[in-house]
Amino acid sequence: MNIFRPAFRGFTLIEVLIALFIFAMGILTVAGLQIVSKQANYDAIQRTTATLLAQDIVQRMRANQPSNWDDYIAENIGGGTLAAPATDCGNGVAVCAPVQMAAYDLYQWEQALDGATEANTGGLVNPSACIRGPAVGGAGTYYVIIAWEGVNALSNPIIDNGIGGLGSCGAGEYGTGDAERRVLMFTTYMAP
Repeated sequence: MNIFRPAFRGFTLIEVLIALFIFAMGILTVAGLQIVSKQANYDAIQRTTATLLAQDIVQRMRANQPSNWDDYIAENIGGGTLAAPATDCGNGVAVCAPVQMAAYDLYQWEQALDGATEANTGGLVNPSACIRGPAVGGAGTYYVIIAWEGVNALSNPIIDNGIGGLGSCGAGEYGTGDAERRVLMFTTYMAP
């Protein structure tokens, strides 16, 4: 009998099985993290797109006449709700009045929201946008509210931000209790 040699048989097989189990759990955890990371990244891309689109329409408004800023005030833009304007103000040939320019800007902006243009390959998922401001146009505070559908449901969605219903744009369109609804509200003061 050899006193230096232990009499354990099959112990290495159990060690291998335990190591394999731990390795498999680690791989599954990494895969789960990858999925969560991709969802968060997608939500971030959507929010960035919404921010850029809000800045775009505000710049388009500023480029137009202050007396025509009220022509940009609109509700529930998105999903092809606006018809193409009769005059193509972007062709470089047509001379457009400020009212025509506002209609053209809103149409182009909706196309970008929906991702229908070649220049904007993304767009937002199921977008709904509202532009609110003084009823008579001119100087004042303007709000661009953009809502879209997020990847997964939130446990405590914000239905309204408490500023006189400004956050209600697109409410009721995004899942049970608007749990998938994401909202960006861009506020700016515009003066001539």
